[in-house]
Amino acid sequence: MSFSYLPSVLPIACLASAVEAIVGYPEFLIRAIGHPVMWIGGLISALDRKLNRPDWSFRQREAAGMLALLVIVLVPALIAACALRLAESIFPIPLVFVLEVLVTTSMIAQRSLWTHVRAVHDALETGGLAEGREAVSMIVGRDPSTLDKPAVIRAAIESLAENFSDGVVAPIFWTAIGGLTGATAYKAINTADSMIGHLTPRHSAFGRASAKCDDAVNIPASRLAALWIILAALTYRQTNARAAIDAVFRDAKRHRSPNAGWPEAAMAGALGLRLAGPRVYGGVRVDDPWMGNGRTNAKLTDLAMALRLYRRACVLQGIALAIPTILMMDYWLS
Repeated sequence: MSFSYLPSVLPIACLASAVEAIVGYPEFLIRAIGHPVMWIGGLISALDRKLNRPDWSFRQREAAGMLALLVIVLVPALIAACALRLAESIFPIPLVFVLEVLVTTSMIAQRSLWTHVRAVHDALETGGLAEGREAVSMIVGRDPSTLDKPAVIRAAIESLAENFSDGVVAPIFWTAIGGLTGATAYKAINTADSMIGHLTPRHSAFGRASAKCDDAVNIPASRLAALWIILAALTYRQTNARAAIDAVFRDAKRHRSPNAGWPEAAMAGALGLRLAGPRVYGGVRVDDPWMGNGRTNAKLTDLAMALRLYRRACVLQGIALAIPTILMMDYWLS
């Protein structure tokens, strides 16, 4: 039986998470060969150009988007599965395991997420509002010129919470379900949503399938992300786990996203803030509901605490993966 289909996916998820937290995805590899998300993005862009015809009806473009999604998911997943099968026929199984762990780290973004959000903190601390706006524009889609300092901080915390779910918890979850192939399929869906899953005239039909599929595959991760944040809040006296729980049950379902509200509400409650709420995208005001019922006047110390909570939430997730991995070690080694 293929090693990839043995119950080896849990240690792969555990070790990939740990390795990525320590080293991330090296910059020299990005310069040399790019990143798997870039390769998937190239496929999505090509399909968008070929199949998203403006002269087609809404239903035709919607059907084309469904076909595109199948290609977007199946091609990278099949490449990953075939590459593993080929590796198993050439290399010893322990080496294949190591290779699968290393490649899977490229699907996880816990280190890079911390780096990008920390950059907002440092920019505000050393360069003031102008540099803070520039740094936050790298991680959010809203118009940074409309943001004062508390709004920049809230935007960074919101991005940290939401991307903890779909950039960290979700790929690790799907790795624990399907190894590298599962992580690759998830990353393809998530990348498709970020590129074409928008309610714009060009993509409202073509990207509909990608957006709906991304919502579905992120359901378990968003709930888990909220749980890890709540548990992390239990470890800090400065944060409020009870308020995080209350915010999740009160506010998460009010978010326009079926998933983003869970980690955002948990983070808002834990920090005593209000997150989300009204904001401006491309000059258009969007009146989203607030997550949490605390302060809107977020401070730099709140962003620092959010980063600490995030790191502890990642550690808790790692422990949750490590415990069953260790307990079942004899089975995997037999």
